[in-house]
Amino acid sequence: MRFGLLDRHLLWEWTKIFFATAVGFPLIVIIINIVENLDDYLARGISTTDIFLSYFFSFPENLSLVLPAAVLFATVFTISGFSRHSELIAAKASGRSFHRIIVPLLAASVVATGIGLVVVEIAPAGTRRQMELLGERQRQLGSKRFNFVYRAEEGWVYVISALDKAQRTVRDIQMEREGDGEEYPTLVVQSRRGHYDDSLAHWTLANGHLRILSGTTNELAFAFDSIRVRGFTETPAALLAEPKRPEEMNYRELGRYIDALERSGGDGRKLRVAQELKVAIPFTCIIIAVFGAPLAVTAPRTSGAMGIGLGLGTTIVFLLLVQLSQGIGSGGLVPPVLAAWMPNMLFGVIGVWLMARAKT
Repeated sequence: MRFGLLDRHLLWEWTKIFFATAVGFPLIVIIINIVENLDDYLARGISTTDIFLSYFFSFPENLSLVLPAAVLFATVFTISGFSRHSELIAAKASGRSFHRIIVPLLAASVVATGIGLVVVEIAPAGTRRQMELLGERQRQLGSKRFNFVYRAEEGWVYVISALDKAQRTVRDIQMEREGDGEEYPTLVVQSRRGHYDDSLAHWTLANGHLRILSGTTNELAFAFDSIRVRGFTETPAALLAEPKRPEEMNYRELGRYIDALERSGGDGRKLRVAQELKVAIPFTCIIIAVFGAPLAVTAPRTSGAMGIGLGLGTTIVFLLLVQLSQGIGSGGLVPPVLAAWMPNMLFGVIGVWLMARAKT
């Protein structure tokens, strides 16, 4: 579809408001955060250069969260402005329906969604760098773990007394794979210590015993000086599965982290919701445009204050729904994927209903 003069004019007005909001809101959040925490940072000996540089790296994360609000403000103010100046009436008088008029805005919201998906993928690197500059990442990361169970692939279960990520070692480990008979016997490996070889990407266990249980009275047992179990390839970092912020990982990294966490006995439902939100929130840009355009035209003489009120009110309601969906998904009431997309589904249904009722 080729955009004419009116389309380009509408798109230009939308773009100005969108970029002003997308850049302005994160800057306001950053300034408020700096004012609140500056004394603490200086007391910890962090230089002013590192402080301001850290907030530069935090900008992508803030931008990814504010993009749907920027689309909403741009859509509401653009449509409201056209209504107040009777440009919308003139466009309709020329033979264009309301649905055709807002096509450039919907196209722009698709572009905003693409920007959001890209920003979500690059934001974790900036967040990690911010935490390093502020000295927070080192405090959050641990290198040891004691007395835990790790559920691996192919039915293996590891019971580990001690893991040292820095030394790449485990101590007092028992590995068990449950079988179902002579053709697929139960295997039990017990070892006093093990070492991970980075070049081989494999563990070598030492000073232990291997037991083969076939389900009958027969049992085979072997002592070994060293052994490599074919399936024992998890890295020390994967076994450690130390707590991380979802903001530190992109979609795939978060997925791998959740898998490792769940295999080690942790509950990954809340993180599953956070992972799906990395996709759902950028797509909110399209949903919010469909919702905001007919909402703005229902009050053709809407003032600027009313436009701000509509934008802020809708944003607050959406954020509350996101928090509610996270709680529901974490509690297991609904699957994590459904929980993450529930706000979009609700706003999408309302937006389609408003679009159908809008005067064309």
